[in-house]
Amino acid sequence: MEFLDFRSDTVTKPTPGMRKAMAQAKVGDDVYDEDPTVNRLQRIAAELLEKEACLFVPSGTMGNIVAILTHGGRGDEMILGDLAHTFLYEGGAAAGLAGMHPHILTNRPDGTIPISAIERAIRPNNVHVPHTRLICLENTHNRCGGSVLSPDYCDAVGELAHSHGISVHLDGARLLNAAIYLSVSPSILTRSADSVMLCLSKGLGAPVGSILCGTQKFIAKAKRMRKMVGGGMRQAGIIAAAGIYAFEHNIERLEIDHANASRLVAGIKTIPGLACKADDRNEPSVQTNMVYFTVNGSAVGDPTLNAAELSKRLRAQGVLANPLGSDPNQMRMVTHLDVSQEDIDTALSVLARVVRAAA
Repeated sequence: MEFLDFRSDTVTKPTPGMRKAMAQAKVGDDVYDEDPTVNRLQRIAAELLEKEACLFVPSGTMGNIVAILTHGGRGDEMILGDLAHTFLYEGGAAAGLAGMHPHILTNRPDGTIPISAIERAIRPNNVHVPHTRLICLENTHNRCGGSVLSPDYCDAVGELAHSHGISVHLDGARLLNAAIYLSVSPSILTRSADSVMLCLSKGLGAPVGSILCGTQKFIAKAKRMRKMVGGGMRQAGIIAAAGIYAFEHNIERLEIDHANASRLVAGIKTIPGLACKADDRNEPSVQTNMVYFTVNGSAVGDPTLNAAELSKRLRAQGVLANPLGSDPNQMRMVTHLDVSQEDIDTALSVLARVVRAAA
């Protein structure tokens, strides 16, 4: 069976054009800074985000932990949201590898943390408490429905942090989705961050890789941290070429993914037992390419129908979608470059059919 895969935007396959670029890439030894394709990718990314330098890493998780290791150390403290990817889904690397103490604050539905809450969380200069070294933001915010942090909010956090001598790291795994949604240059969203991680293997469609940007001094130290966690690569131009192709061909088309997500939401809202809720600002229930919705089997006469059961029934009909493990009634579907408008309509027909069958 051929599946329509909505589990994540990480499931995309390289296009023929991307494969050709990879096959023809010039390579060298990146540990010696001699891979011309890696070097070009790093220059392109640094220019795009208007940062001094860039480092190519195998994954977004590695990019985040390398940044954390570079900004702080054992016994220091980092402030981040309770729904942050860095807190929930990166294997406890910040604590396990960097020894950074997480100070967790509540994310609002739009992905932000109140500025006043961040300010209260900053530690005084006192021997009894850890030093606050870092504030981590996420844009777009995965667990908050792919919501977008505004430039004004990012700037306000940066201003607060820097006034206290604290650094800001931006988990920008899907930063370009945010830039496309807001119709702004990505650098507008990164200007107040001291470091930025951006994934190439999500909405941009590359098979592997992320980039980490910051100052020359920051990247020089980050390169050593990458080595410490096993991230040095050799003839990496083969995969860096996919990232260059993605930057050149797959940024503007993210708007298609957003439109498909909106189409998916509109259809889900018509299916009894399923609901997409707007956030507390009465804005649309989807901004970018992530669609979160709740499953209420009791509403269609089947109390056994929850997210896990719906996922199972969808798979049997050729549609892949993941339940959210922390909430038995919540599911996520993600649009991406391998999902067309026709695929959205097919998935909606399947959703309506399997939910109706439960009635």
